[in-house]
Amino acid sequence: MTALPPDPDPSDTTGLSEGGSVEPGDTPPDSGSLSASANRDPLPARRFTPVSIAGMVVVGLVFVLFLTVAVIYGLQVFGVMDRW
Repeated sequence: MTALPPDPDPSDTTGLSEGGSVEPGDTPPDSGSLSASANRDPLPARRFTPVSIAGMVVVGLVFVLFLTVAVIYGLQVFGVMDRW
């Protein structure tokens, strides 16, 4: 599939005279841009955002809880902790 040209088709655009020129007083139609902007995205001020730090803390707490339950369960299975 070939890409459509970025400029509108002169035969379908109102306000254009023969040859594609603009009538006096008319605004030419918008055309697409083929080049990228010279502005790059700025680098973030911090390496980790507060949301990512909160996410890592939550994941760490879930991991510690899982590890604690696994150790307690293992102690119960081996008979070291029969009271719980």
